[in-house]
Amino acid sequence: MVGLLAGTPAFAQDDSAATLDELLEQVRTKTLADQGQLQQREAEFAAARDRQAELLAQARARRDALEKRGSELEGRFDTNKREIDTRQGQLDDKLGALKELFGIFQQTSGDLQGIFFDSPISAQYPDRTEFLEAFAKKMSRASEISTIDEIERLWFELQREMTETGKIVRFSAPVLLADGSQGTRDVIRLGAFDVVSTDPARYLSWRGETQSLAELKRQPGSDTLGRLDDYADSRDPVARIDLDPTGGSLLERLVEAPGLGDRIEQGGLVGYVILALGAVALLVALERLITLSIVGAKVSAQRRQIDRPQAGNPLGRVLMAYHDNTGVNAETLEMKLGEAVLKELPGLNRFLTFLKIIAVAAPLLGLLGTVTGMINTFQAITLFGTGDPKTMAGGISQALVTTVLGLCVAIPTVFLHSICSTRAKAVVHMLQEQSAGLIAQYMEKGQRA
Repeated sequence: MVGLLAGTPAFAQDDSAATLDELLEQVRTKTLADQGQLQQREAEFAAARDRQAELLAQARARRDALEKRGSELEGRFDTNKREIDTRQGQLDDKLGALKELFGIFQQTSGDLQGIFFDSPISAQYPDRTEFLEAFAKKMSRASEISTIDEIERLWFELQREMTETGKIVRFSAPVLLADGSQGTRDVIRLGAFDVVSTDPARYLSWRGETQSLAELKRQPGSDTLGRLDDYADSRDPVARIDLDPTGGSLLERLVEAPGLGDRIEQGGLVGYVILALGAVALLVALERLITLSIVGAKVSAQRRQIDRPQAGNPLGRVLMAYHDNTGVNAETLEMKLGEAVLKELPGLNRFLTFLKIIAVAAPLLGLLGTVTGMINTFQAITLFGTGDPKTMAGGISQALVTTVLGLCVAIPTVFLHSICSTRAKAVVHMLQEQSAGLIAQYMEKGQRA
């Protein structure tokens, strides 16, 4: 028992020693591993240091080489500059008067570019503008000299422009139509003035900014287009056509001028009201003129047949009133005839007051439109200022157009009212005259009796 108890600590001591040895071995192994990693890092750092030194040496060598190359290039640049100056001087000496000649060529080509830009002849020869542009650029460089062919081409284009202005030529060309589409049309170029299409007959305009032909949005009147159509189909050596001597600009301004419909639209609501009143006044005046003319003719016919009164005219009805009251005294007869004449007045003077009202109201409505247009103008000035006149054009147009419309309705209405009133008064005067004659005749018969 004693021996057993004594042996137990011995085994425990051996286990502890083994554990410590393992721990010590692990520490030693870890230390060796750390030392190996440290050595590896030191070796890598040394290699990198040597590589950086090598790269630095290479960079310095490259810098030295570039500096040397730069010095060589600077020297070569100075040499070349001196050589260029020398050669330029030799070129200027050799050119002499040719340099001034090339300057004239450059100026001429620039002037021709502006002429060709606005000339409708370019629609037939579109490549000449490209040549002039390239020629002008070449003449602007001192390092290039124009060739004989280019100089002859410049002279040829100048001569062709002059000769083509006196020719009438038919050819096909792309045309921008009024609806925005593109189409090819057979066109006639009338010198440098106008270009027209033949099917259909239309006036065209040359647009220099796009170097293309385009139909005018608004064409001239049918009579002008009719003459253009006849000219396109004519085979006579001399034919009539309307020509714009300004090259189309005047025609564009002319067709852009507002027509009657545009003017009426500018008048706005007030303008339409004035025109409606004018139409009503015209219809009423025509009705009155026709009616009074018929009544006047019937009264004149009845006047020639006093003894046979008819109820279809005012004078006949007055005569019938006379025959119906032949048994009364003169005063009563006079009153009966006056009553018969008064019954005819409403029919004769019908609508004449309405015509007078329209004649007075039309200028007042025009004044209303004028005031309304000026209010719109001042509102536009308040919002947009006076820098752009187009912002004020609408109000001013309304102000002027309504005034014109009011006067155009009022003045004829005054004349029509006067004519109708004169005819009505003539019939009334005839009735009164015949009525007075009948009374005098009746009184004369009474005195004889």
